[in-house]
Amino acid sequence: MSALDDVLTRIEDWPAENAAAAVIAADGRVLASHGDLEQPYRLASVTKPLTAYAALIAVEEGVFDLDDPAGPEGSTVRHLLAHTSGLDFSEDKVRAAPGTRRIYSNRGFDVLADTLAARAEIPFGTYLSEAVFAPLGMTDSRLDGSAGAGAVASVGDLSRFAAELQRPTLLAAQTLTEATTVAFPGLDGVLPGYGTQRPNDWGLGFELRDGKSPHWTGSANSPATFGHFGQSGTFLWVDPQAGVACVAVADRDFGPWAVEAWPPFSDAVLAALHG
Repeated sequence: MSALDDVLTRIEDWPAENAAAAVIAADGRVLASHGDLEQPYRLASVTKPLTAYAALIAVEEGVFDLDDPAGPEGSTVRHLLAHTSGLDFSEDKVRAAPGTRRIYSNRGFDVLADTLAARAEIPFGTYLSEAVFAPLGMTDSRLDGSAGAGAVASVGDLSRFAAELQRPTLLAAQTLTEATTVAFPGLDGVLPGYGTQRPNDWGLGFELRDGKSPHWTGSANSPATFGHFGQSGTFLWVDPQAGVACVAVADRDFGPWAVEAWPPFSDAVLAALHG
């Protein structure tokens, strides 16, 4: 057993009945995995990068533009992707003027999906499946509810998506670079589960590590790391400087256990790769 394989066995100590994880190289190879790679799990907010990827594909296809109006007055597609539309977490209430605060919003992603569906004249779930899941071979994946938190996928499928995020085939490289660069820099906000971050940097659908502390990735993860975690006990990160991605899923909701377990797990993954 390699050092990396040994690290991944640590998920057996997580307080979950089932868990799975994988580490993916920049060239798409799965370097190590543990657990059932084909069992679908609820992704919760790890849905957001998938929805964002579909939206970015729609931009490249001319369905809409990042700066097209969407959501509250003064808001655009870009604002919705970056959690700066001013929309409440779950309601159609406007909490701030667009571009002035980072207000994490599930509702914003539902509005984004509705906007895309109206422009494309196709249900968003169908668009997501045809634009992202099918071409990447994500056969265990589906949208089963909200575009912000309703996807279901396996570790095998998330590994394929993690490979795409390192060497994009469905998007132009510069589009992905823009999506993983700070949008609306300098805005403060709450990172769910981790409190107020100053600033709370975000890309277009992707949360950015930057210098945030505390954070769900490891202390060894570079500031360039991007990804997302979900309240269902899932996470996906890509560290471009390390040239690797890591995905993990569990059937135990996010809580203190994850706050304690995830950062050292990610640090151990990076240490096993570069030790």
